[in-house]
Amino acid sequence: MKAIASAFAALALGLFAAMPAAQAQDKGPVGISMPTKSSARWIADGDNMVKYFKEKGYQTDLQYAEDEIPNQLAQIENMITKGAKVLVIAAIDGTTLSDALDQAASQGIKVIAYDRLIRGSSHVDYYATFDNFQVGVLQGGYIVDKLGLKDGKGPFNIELFGGSPDDNNAFFFYNGAMSVLQPYIDTGKLVVGSGQTGMDKVSTLRWDGAVAQSRMDNLLSAYYSDRKVDAVLSPYDGLSIGIISSLKGVGYGGAGQPMPIVTGQDAEVPSIKSILAKEQTSTVFKDTRELAKVTVGMVDALLSGGKAEVNDTKTYDNGVKVVPSYLLKPVSVDASNWKQVLVGSGYYTEAQFK
Repeated sequence: MKAIASAFAALALGLFAAMPAAQAQDKGPVGISMPTKSSARWIADGDNMVKYFKEKGYQTDLQYAEDEIPNQLAQIENMITKGAKVLVIAAIDGTTLSDALDQAASQGIKVIAYDRLIRGSSHVDYYATFDNFQVGVLQGGYIVDKLGLKDGKGPFNIELFGGSPDDNNAFFFYNGAMSVLQPYIDTGKLVVGSGQTGMDKVSTLRWDGAVAQSRMDNLLSAYYSDRKVDAVLSPYDGLSIGIISSLKGVGYGGAGQPMPIVTGQDAEVPSIKSILAKEQTSTVFKDTRELAKVTVGMVDALLSGGKAEVNDTKTYDNGVKVVPSYLLKPVSVDASNWKQVLVGSGYYTEAQFK
């Protein structure tokens, strides 16, 4: 009898030990499609989501498409084939995924657009992002404050850069910034030396820093041989680094020619170092840990048969539907508050900036 009891006990223990693994198998897999590893922030996004999903017992399939649309499509289709319960997608081009999302919907797979809105499809269930219009407002407002435009100073010369035209966020960033800057352009206190305004003229395909640097080279040679640039609206740190390289190439940053105000976004380590070196002026910090937590919460709610928490049901129309969204708050960062915001929050360590 003791032997039988021991056998049952062992069996019970074995079943108990197997339960977490079985539960983890039931929870997922969740397909996570990220655009590229060329930006540190997307690596952080992917790592954070995998971490938080794992803490809740979910299996994940994380893939990076390296900014190649066919790669992303193939990876998403593979996730569907492998039985993903939910897809979390940060799209390279938010207009190219309709067929893949139709396929997902036919199999009952829910879709969350992550930080970049997916357009042209009714099969986008939720959108998790930051307040992208506010990102632009922070960038434009920083320029206004630092130039003293509210105090009547000016005129100052400015050049405008936009993000990738296939990324819906780029238009929100630009429009947010221009909501602040346009009144000063209209009164002549800000002068766009090149005359190039509007996303059709200032956008930067694939957020490519080399493209931004080349455009800045052309602007400087064509329009600034006899005047100086006072400010550059840059929507992303990767572009800012390229723009700054161009400016330094013609003498900005030297003793007799101070660097203009240059904005940015994502608080990437090279740009924080650039801010500390008095080259880039500011950036916008978006705590991707919080975005990952919100997204994991959305998935957990969906797979538990509930509704995901949202705080915006009006802003993000993808051309077919208004996508219920959760917006997080961005924070402006410069030399005065970088340590408090970035190190104090535990997002970075101070050693990373040595």
